[in-house]
Amino acid sequence: MPENPSQTTVAIAMSGGVDSSVAAALLRAQGFRVFGVMLRLWTEPGKEAENRCCTIEAVDLARHIARQLDIPFHLIDARDAFRDTVVQYFLDGYTAGITPNPCLVCNRHIRWGLMWEHARALGADFLATGHYARLHHCPDGRVRLLRGVDDHKDQSYVLSRLTRQQLQHTLLPMGDYTKTEVRLLAREFGLPVANRPDSQDLCFLAGGDYRDFLRRHAPHSERPGPILDREGKQLGTHRGLAFYTIGQRKGLGIASDRPLYVLAKDAARNALIVGPREALGHNTLQAAQANWITPPPADVFRAAVQIRATATPQPATITVTSDARFQAVFDAPQRDITPGQAAAVYLDEQCLGSGIIVAAADTPSASPTNSRSML
Repeated sequence: MPENPSQTTVAIAMSGGVDSSVAAALLRAQGFRVFGVMLRLWTEPGKEAENRCCTIEAVDLARHIARQLDIPFHLIDARDAFRDTVVQYFLDGYTAGITPNPCLVCNRHIRWGLMWEHARALGADFLATGHYARLHHCPDGRVRLLRGVDDHKDQSYVLSRLTRQQLQHTLLPMGDYTKTEVRLLAREFGLPVANRPDSQDLCFLAGGDYRDFLRRHAPHSERPGPILDREGKQLGTHRGLAFYTIGQRKGLGIASDRPLYVLAKDAARNALIVGPREALGHNTLQAAQANWITPPPADVFRAAVQIRATATPQPATITVTSDARFQAVFDAPQRDITPGQAAAVYLDEQCLGSGIIVAAADTPSASPTNSRSML
């Protein structure tokens, strides 16, 4: 936290929701020089009123909150950049047979990229958001990303792709509060968004099914191919790898005397691999594009790894294989290791960073006694 709030200008990313509104109010009460910024994001023509992030109502709410707090408000047009960067990443990922997480790309390249550049041009020293995570700014300039105190709302996972340079000019006022406390603060501040529900879906899907979105914007992703069992026997035909997820059971359209689940997508053969429930788990993942906010403590070390935004971190042995890659061998098989998602690495409450999952496999388990224990 900056030592001289009155001499520090903070841009608060506003959405019209309760979290960013309370964050703005807290920063204002702490004496910072605050102004609000909000992104106008791309959505499908004709579906603007359904976009989860920047409906006309949300913009009006954010502008109203800014007036109530007596802070300037700036609306930034990010539609083209968002479409070209985030939506295209989503389409390309599914077309290639992986399950991308566009929110991770949006945070790194749009919110802490385009929005921060605008905020800095407007005089901001820091960018603040309503994410439920904590930052510890060290005197030597280093920064540590920590879990939020609310276990159910912690969002350190979706911030794990941010670089240490991006986090050095970031403030996260919500990290020390629970959601219940935040709603109480909203009432104490007299904010009209205290009871506004949280947004859950991808904003540009406008509440629709991602498969329908793919059909409209990436029709080439609907490329049929074989459904194979683990021995290579064809059991049926799929509609396109993009329309299936790891662990999916329903909607496969094949007859079997026992339930079958999607085990993997073989993009090289355009094949969907299915099998019984007990075949779902793998104990090893390979991750690329490693982003270390805090350097790994050793080439081989013990940690907990989170493989989805809503998953519980699981104990594993991490092996750093290069500057850009690492391997995680879990103590127990994990069902939902999904290429395209992030694997975030934790030592207790600290998130060291993350990589993008590129493969799942089974290997002999690493013995915790043979690696540096850091849990």
